[in-house]
Amino acid sequence: MNGVECNICREALSARIDGEPEGVPADQVDAHLDSCASCREWHDSATALTRTLRVRPATPVPDLTAAIMEAAPPVVPATPRGWLPRGLLTGVAVAQLTLGLAQVIGVNSAHSGHTSGVDSSHLFNESTAWNLALGLGLLWTALRPSAVSGMLPVTAAFVAVLIPYSASDLVSGTATAGRVFSHSLLLIGLVLLGFVYHSERGPSDRTPLTNDEHDTARSASSSTDRAGRTRVRRRIRLRPVSRRDAA
Repeated sequence: MNGVECNICREALSARIDGEPEGVPADQVDAHLDSCASCREWHDSATALTRTLRVRPATPVPDLTAAIMEAAPPVVPATPRGWLPRGLLTGVAVAQLTLGLAQVIGVNSAHSGHTSGVDSSHLFNESTAWNLALGLGLLWTALRPSAVSGMLPVTAAFVAVLIPYSASDLVSGTATAGRVFSHSLLLIGLVLLGFVYHSERGPSDRTPLTNDEHDTARSASSSTDRAGRTRVRRRIRLRPVSRRDAA
């Protein structure tokens, strides 16, 4: 038997086929294999069966590439969004700041011959402060578009109030046409803020969720709530009712 029995030889050959340690000296296994026709036949069958299982034709599957690409959402270009309205908004902000600085520089000359009272001077200062503040706000929004959600309602409310007052002053003659039309910068800025706001939201934010997406979101939310409640429950420690430790 050359040192090993048939069952031990076949276990060693099985381990050899699988690339595992044989457990017995390889020369003894080979010697038994040369002298035992039954083990050689078993080894040939096992080798053929293993090769058949490991090396076989791939199962044909349908090509779903076209269907998947058609069903996939459109790919948003990697270019930054909102550069054009942000660039135009920067120009409007600079113009608005220039208008405010022109008021600051010309305040002494504009009021040097007037002694109409403190109120008119204060109103002029308020107008100058508003022009500078709005210019700075527009410039900050152009640089940091995430601030548009706060700047947009403020500018919209100011323009909504400013338009009827400016029209009334223009009709009554208390304001010149040039002064009134200088406020058109804010109107243009308001339009550009709207463009920046929509470009920052992106198409994904405006697309309604499907029923499956709603179910997924609700499942994730409920899982988060359960995890939070579990963490809260784990923090609770039972204490004696009498607030005294047991003896």
